[in-house]
Amino acid sequence: MQRGISQPRWPSWRAAVRGSALTFVAVAATLGLGLAAMRDAHAQPPARSRPPIRRAAAPASWDTLVQRAFESDAFAILEGPRPALGAARAAGGPAVRPAEPAGVSAASAVPTGDGFKWSGLVSADTLTDEIKDIKGVLAAACGKAGDFKGGGYEKARKGFSAIALCFGVIAAYDQDVRWQKDAATARDLFARAGFNCKVGTDQSYAEAKLRLDDLQALLDGNSPKAKAERDSDFQWSQVAARPALMSRLEEAEQAIRPAIASKADFGTHLDQFMHAVEIVAVIGEVIIQPDFEYHDDDTYVEYAVEMRDAAVAARAAADRKDYEAARAAIGRLEKSCSTCHGDYRS
Repeated sequence: MQRGISQPRWPSWRAAVRGSALTFVAVAATLGLGLAAMRDAHAQPPARSRPPIRRAAAPASWDTLVQRAFESDAFAILEGPRPALGAARAAGGPAVRPAEPAGVSAASAVPTGDGFKWSGLVSADTLTDEIKDIKGVLAAACGKAGDFKGGGYEKARKGFSAIALCFGVIAAYDQDVRWQKDAATARDLFARAGFNCKVGTDQSYAEAKLRLDDLQALLDGNSPKAKAERDSDFQWSQVAARPALMSRLEEAEQAIRPAIASKADFGTHLDQFMHAVEIVAVIGEVIIQPDFEYHDDDTYVEYAVEMRDAAVAARAAADRKDYEAARAAIGRLEKSCSTCHGDYRS
């Protein structure tokens, strides 16, 4: 070997082993990071950005079909105090009341079954005022035989039927009311006169004159002179025929309209409004009684109950002097009547 020329040196075995170890560690670390990244990628996929939701602008106005499908004022048809939801949650109880049983109208303010009370539909004053008001109509219709036969008998039929209806309610009224002692007799006498005045004959005129005298006796504080003859149990269908009650119903609807023309008119005609809606409520209850025409027709009963309940809601609104609630209730009432007239017309 020549001097001055350095010979190449091979690394020692320790250095070789050390280098291999370092290389192995680096590769393992790289693989470990890769596996961790893949695991995280499967466990938490990257969130995708969603485009913002663009909502359509509210329409400037609704068409008539949509307006009829919804109540303009939901509070007008709700009954009872507003539930205290926060207090119920704090006490650990249910936030809302359980649903009503099937077949029970939540909007109905009229007790049913053994709990029914006529005073929930009509006041004693309305019953007595109705009888007094009709007296003048009957006096004009039955004044002369010629007037009676020339068309007065039709007014007498409606008048006697309406009076019989009032005395029928008075006989079953749950509070003290005038004429209650003689109500059952008066009910039957005036009901018979109403049915017989379908035609203008000498016989129907003579009976109308007698019943007019009985009515005057009652107004004077006396009892009717005649006695009713009954050979069967009382039925509401015997009080008045449906056409006569429908005529009285139409008169009540005409009396209601001026009161809801405006808020000012509502205050001016409040007493007239209250009287009319109470008469509507009474008719709605009577025409669904057993043995009355169509009493077993579910659709007809549904219309009548809706009319009755709307009248009761209007009565409550009038008692609070709440024009908007009264107007909404009358809207329900008129809707039920117009729908019913489309299917059943006297």
